[in-house]
Amino acid sequence: MIYSYLTTRVFYKFIVIKYFRTNQRTVIMKRTLFLIFVLFSTLVSGQEKYPQDAFRSPLDIPLILAGTFGELRSNHFHSGIDIKTQQRQGLPIYAIGDGTVTRIKVSVWGYGKVIYVAHPNGYTSVYGHLQKFSPEIEEYIKKIQYRKKSYEVHVFPDYGELKVEKGKLIAYGGNTGGSSGPHLHFEIRSSITEKPTNPLLYGLEAIDTTDPVLDKIYAYPLSNKAVVNQSNAKVAINFSKQKDGTFLADKISAIDTIGIGFVGYDRLDLATNKNGVYAVQLLVNGEVYTDYDFETFSFSETRYINTLVDYHHYKKYRQRIQKCFKTPGNKLGLYNTLKNDGKIVVQDGLSYTIELLIKDFEGNLTKAIIPVEGKNEIVKVEKESPKTENYVIAKKPNNYDLGAAKVYFPSNTFYKDFYIDVKKNNDTVTIHNNKVPAHRNFTITFDVRKYSAAQRKQLFIARLDKNLKPSYASTYKRGNTFSTKTRNLGTYTLAKDTIAPKISTKNFKEKKWLNNYSYLSLEISDDLSGINTYSATLNGKWILMEYEPKTKTLTYNFDDAIFDQKQYELQVVVTDNVGNRTTFNTVFYIK
Repeated sequence: MIYSYLTTRVFYKFIVIKYFRTNQRTVIMKRTLFLIFVLFSTLVSGQEKYPQDAFRSPLDIPLILAGTFGELRSNHFHSGIDIKTQQRQGLPIYAIGDGTVTRIKVSVWGYGKVIYVAHPNGYTSVYGHLQKFSPEIEEYIKKIQYRKKSYEVHVFPDYGELKVEKGKLIAYGGNTGGSSGPHLHFEIRSSITEKPTNPLLYGLEAIDTTDPVLDKIYAYPLSNKAVVNQSNAKVAINFSKQKDGTFLADKISAIDTIGIGFVGYDRLDLATNKNGVYAVQLLVNGEVYTDYDFETFSFSETRYINTLVDYHHYKKYRQRIQKCFKTPGNKLGLYNTLKNDGKIVVQDGLSYTIELLIKDFEGNLTKAIIPVEGKNEIVKVEKESPKTENYVIAKKPNNYDLGAAKVYFPSNTFYKDFYIDVKKNNDTVTIHNNKVPAHRNFTITFDVRKYSAAQRKQLFIARLDKNLKPSYASTYKRGNTFSTKTRNLGTYTLAKDTIAPKISTKNFKEKKWLNNYSYLSLEISDDLSGINTYSATLNGKWILMEYEPKTKTLTYNFDDAIFDQKQYELQVVVTDNVGNRTTFNTVFYIK
């Protein structure tokens, strides 16, 4: 290799200087230049697949995981590991290696407060659900928040603008965004492809000496002629633990094409969480039919998780059955081996031994043996196959005109063809049921010409849960139509919200002296359509208030202001998703 690291740096610097002299600085070009640098650096380094000594732990406490990489989540695979932070916020988070901050996002959902750090060896580390950033980064992001007058921001600092060093503080652990408890969501991605990889592959250690848990086994008849234990619907298979630690299932009788699925999880030491398993193998008479693991995956394919699990079973029983066979629409790239799509053809009079192997990252193994006898039997349990007048061809667009409402499914909205039930009753549209997954957004449109302009302002499209409780669906209002885009089948209706949001103080009272206070806290809520926007001023000047929707709390930190007066008037304005507005005013004093 004739290029040196220094040569690469000079090459990168030359491009950056030449480009920035054109005064056309854009996020896309900055990312492109950075990726050029990373690509050259990677070629130069000749790095091993996963460096073992390049990175340190992001925390100075033992790694105890609340979530593993690739874990099965709602509509996606978990793209990192969730590290417990001793059930508290504020633990120091450190950079795992030298690098530069390339992305910072502050959001009320998702990862909440999150930092992305690019490292010279071609990897990017991600730190999510943070309480706050290190002083330097906090100052940087707050300047942007105050300039944009927005708590939620998404920025891409220039390469080298915010450098970090290995082992130096970059943030504090928290519970922001979609987190359900204090922890650090931590990822390692490729800076070039952005594919996440299992962080434990880089030498990080989480103690795990416990075998994965096998909870249930199911056999699936997959062809028209297939039967398992006199049923052409899926069948639960009984099994018991043997003296050698393996599990032995009751012998099943079957004919034609069948598949195996299981419910299982992994438990790490020092934790009770039911985490995801790392690798799965299915062998038939000693031959590998299915082999997949969670070393890495692509974000572009993560929603295909809905083809790996039995989605109908999950929505009905809240249990995720992992299918050891590939079904229509499955485009996952995590399979190392897949013979006959993992499907087993059972012939009459022959015997088969199926082995199900479930492993965790440390190699702890749980093994189940499933004996199968090929036997042609009379079907006693029929699979439910409801039919309607409408049949969806998954590869084609499908449009349903219901009069005052329309439903449009683009091509490849669904993974397979099926009979769909679509109906309308007054202002309510029922689209099949939520036990069928949609891969792409589809559109629901309501004709609202019968409502006056004043009435339309307070109307929105709502999704009804099983108890008929409405929740706001992003509603696009244009002329005589309201529309929403969604991936969730179910029942939708037009709902009306006439009540403005509520605002109240939480940690202080009006006209009180707050000399010993470090922050102000208020509660905001809305009874129906939900909070859309909020803003606050202190003596007429905009102030940054952090919104935590999980606790309905707005918080203002006194460190953000220089108090040179005694009396302060706080004004908070909150608007819901149909425009109802509440203005709250209060006065407090500080010496």
